[in-house]
Amino acid sequence: MTHAGPFRNAILQNLSQGSLARLQLRPVTLEVRHPIETPGSPIRHIFFLETGIVSVTTQFKDGSEVEAGMFGCDSLSGISAFMGTRESLNAAYIQIAGHGYLSSVAHAAAEFHLGGRFQAFALRAVQAQLLQSMQSAGCNATHDVEQRLSRWLLLCADRTETDTLALSHEFMSDMLGSRRSTVTVAAGHLKDLGYIEYTRGSIRILNRTGLESVACECYRVLRNHLHDITQYDSGLATPAA
Repeated sequence: MTHAGPFRNAILQNLSQGSLARLQLRPVTLEVRHPIETPGSPIRHIFFLETGIVSVTTQFKDGSEVEAGMFGCDSLSGISAFMGTRESLNAAYIQIAGHGYLSSVAHAAAEFHLGGRFQAFALRAVQAQLLQSMQSAGCNATHDVEQRLSRWLLLCADRTETDTLALSHEFMSDMLGSRRSTVTVAAGHLKDLGYIEYTRGSIRILNRTGLESVACECYRVLRNHLHDITQYDSGLATPAA
């Protein structure tokens, strides 16, 4: 099934009708923890989110994991499949429920190799994901949990365009690579400051300016560079017919 739009996804909204038809998009509803990619397993579909967030994580033998990146309607999944990767190196799953579209790797890779806008925007997405990974590595090594939690909540809010997030402390601790008790203390302090409020499984940002004052510099770096991947040289790409 091919959808004619309009789209919220930053890539789909910039493609020609011919490109959209060749992708053979199918609508999909995505629940929390729905797997997008599994380490060591073939990448079979490319996902384009309209709403919700995907977390890309590195997982370890002891069952722990840490987030290496996230994306929502600003990007797409499975980009490495366009470059010859047969199996996923990371886990990717739905962090916040939403909906979107999927295309088979075969159809999406064929469109990618035609060049044009789809290839250009997919490569910009690669650039964005590399930036996230590098910034996250430095952030995790340098900044404290309260700074990183503030940064992470702001990025989630930016991608979902809402200040109310369906997130548990356990999930946040997994993504930040920190103990749940440490994240709970950090969240409690942000709550005492009046910047957030939370109930079981839900967090609401009350004071964005205050939260930005606590967040590390990484939030501003990522926000400025990842706000919209279509800002990168989109004029250089010629739409495929």
